Amino acid sequence: MKFAEGVGTNKPVSRIGLGTWQFGSREWGYGDAYSSQDAARMVARAVDLGITLFDTAEAYGFGRSERILADALAACGALEDSFIATKIFPVFPIAQVVAKRGRASASRLGVSTIDLYQVHQPNPVVRDGTTMAGMRVLQDGGTVAHVGVSNYSLARWQVAERELGRPVVSNQVQFSLAHAGPLDDLVPYAAAKGRFVIAWSPMAQGMLSGRYDATHQPSGAVRRMNPLFLEENLERAAGLLDAVRDIAAAHDVTPAQVALAWLIHHPGVVAIPGASSIEQVERNAEAADLSLTDSEVTDLTRQARAFKPLSPLTAGRALIRQRLPW
Repeated sequence: MKFAEGVGTNKPVSRIGLGTWQFGSREWGYGDAYSSQDAARMVARAVDLGITLFDTAEAYGFGRSERILADALAACGALEDSFIATKIFPVFPIAQVVAKRGRASASRLGVSTIDLYQVHQPNPVVRDGTTMAGMRVLQDGGTVAHVGVSNYSLARWQVAERELGRPVVSNQVQFSLAHAGPLDDLVPYAAAKGRFVIAWSPMAQGMLSGRYDATHQPSGAVRRMNPLFLEENLERAAGLLDAVRDIAAAHDVTPAQVALAWLIHHPGVVAIPGASSIEQVERNAEAADLSLTDSEVTDLTRQARAFKPLSPLTAGRALIRQRLPW
C-alpha cells in the first residue's frame, strides 16, 4: 500500500482508504446483516491489505457508522494504529457545540484522540472563526490531532486556516474523473502547502465502474437519483468511459481501478471509495499499485475535462421527468 507523503500527520495515511457512509445507513439498502457482519469483515480485510485511512461521520446512520467502525477496528486490533477521520455535521457549529460534538464522536469511536476531525459542510451563516475556535479547544485538549474541512472552496479553506491559526490539513471533496474541478485549484494548493485532498465518491457512485452507459442504467435508488446516471449524461460521458475501459483492458485491471489510480497519481490526493464486499475492498487496494503511463494520465485528464454534464437545473428537471412515477 502506498501512503501520502509530505503531509506531516500523526500516523501514515494510505493513498486508498475506506469510506464508511454505508455502515449503518439504510439509504444504501444493504440490510442489517451488512452492518452487523459484513462491515467488520471488510474492515479487517482492509487492515490486512495495509489500508490505514478510514473515513466516517456523525451524520452517517446518526452515529452508527462511527460505532460500527470502532467495533470492527477494535476486533482486529487496529483501532490505535488506524488513521480515523470523522466529521461534525455543521447545523450550528459554534465553538461550544464543536467541542461537545467532537468529544461525543471520540467516545463513539472508542479513542482518546480523533486523528482527523472535519467540518462536513461549510455553514452559510456561521463564520469559520467560531467553528475553528472549537477545533482549537479540541486540539489543545488532545481530543483531535488534525483539523480538516469538507466540501470547501479554496478561498474558504484558506480562511479556515487563518482562523484556526494552524494547518487545516485536508479538504474532502467530490473528486473523480467525472468531477475533475479540484484539479484547477485544490490539488495544486495541497501539493504546494503539504496538505492533502480526500476524494469522496472517487468512482462517481459506480459510473466509472464500466458497468453503465446510456443503454444500461442503474436500478438502485441512490444511483437512480444521481444526475450522472441520466441517459444524456451517460451519452456525454461516452468518450471518458471508453478511455477508462480501454486503459483497463491494456493493464488487465478493472475500470474502477483505473479511475482510482488516476486520482492518486496526483500528489497530495487520497481516495476513500466505499465497498459492498471484501472483493471490492481488495480491488480498491490493488489500485494503489497500478502505475499508469504519462500518456494514459494525460488522455484521462483530457477526457475528464471534456466531460460536461447537464447543468444542475436542467438535470433536476430531467430527473423529475425520468425518475419520478408521476
